[in-house]
Amino acid sequence: MSSRTTIEISASALRHNIRAVKQHVHPTPVMAVVKANAYGHGAILVARAVQKDADWFGVDDVDEALALRAAGIRKPILIMGYVRRDRLAMCASKQLSFVAYNKETLVAIKRLKARKGVFKIHIPIETGTTRQGLFGDELEAFVHEALKIPSVTIEGICTHYANIEDTTDASYAMSQLKKYEQALALVKRLGVTSPIRHTAASAGALLFPQVRFDLIRLGISLYGHWPSKESKVASSYRSTACVDFRPTLTWKTIVAQVKRVKKGTPVSYGLTETVSRDSIIAVLPVGYWDGFGRGLSSVGTVLIKGRRCKVLGRVCMNMTMVDATEVPGIKAEDEIVLIGSQKGESITAEEVAAKLGTIQYELLTRINPLIERKMVH
Repeated sequence: MSSRTTIEISASALRHNIRAVKQHVHPTPVMAVVKANAYGHGAILVARAVQKDADWFGVDDVDEALALRAAGIRKPILIMGYVRRDRLAMCASKQLSFVAYNKETLVAIKRLKARKGVFKIHIPIETGTTRQGLFGDELEAFVHEALKIPSVTIEGICTHYANIEDTTDASYAMSQLKKYEQALALVKRLGVTSPIRHTAASAGALLFPQVRFDLIRLGISLYGHWPSKESKVASSYRSTACVDFRPTLTWKTIVAQVKRVKKGTPVSYGLTETVSRDSIIAVLPVGYWDGFGRGLSSVGTVLIKGRRCKVLGRVCMNMTMVDATEVPGIKAEDEIVLIGSQKGESITAEEVAAKLGTIQYELLTRINPLIERKMVH
């Protein structure tokens, strides 16, 4: 893809974040979650940068896991999303752990018994998120069947919290924890010995020691972000939860053209905005195809020479116009920062996401994966 827009990833910030969390949750091992192209940061780049510090890696599907293996990542990998039955043999041959909860998956594994390899499964417990997982009679039946298959190892028992990061009220999360503990007691009675117990993603791991168990799944905070405003607020009155995160991603582009226009000149499609003064407009070669959302039309800002410049009119597919009237000496190919810092001023992913009416998770993962990611040190 064109080098007119680039993503820079800070290796030092990544390592700082994972080491800070490891110190915070010690001695619990840490899984670096690099699904969805490492939350938009570049899965291979991130995995290589933190592989000495990460105990596990977490991905969503088989292809993401295979890409890590091909890149030389030898740490344990857990596939946290659904695995198609025609990809199960690959999981065994590449030593990939995966979540499993459908009886059809077990039937498919039985048919693969002649193949070499062990199928290492993690059983997700349905505790109240209403996503993938099992509870009660379904869980008992699934465990019974899994234990009958010699090539299956129940390596882990896990769950995921529905409301631990978007609130300062932990009551629902604690009710989920109780259900999880009930499920642990059940699988123990059924003969599952010493599974890896894991329930906590970033917010849970940071705020509630009782949910860390044997492994924590570090996602958004690996990339330097608190999971939510509420989780950051909660950390402020839990002195043991204070962690200094450093955002790892900087998104840059350049000025393609500088235009001088008169007061009252309309800008971009639909004539939705006209300039209120004689103005200098910078045309940027980036738009919603790149992930700079159309919702930033007339409300977004970018940094040019450390000054905030407002988006004028509608964001286009491949272009955006901004008001650069207050930027001295602006010229073509000057550096633009869309997310990140420049000359003491910053635009955060959280700020941009709020203007788009979404969360930083979606914003970051929807930056076009074809844009080159560069690791900087």
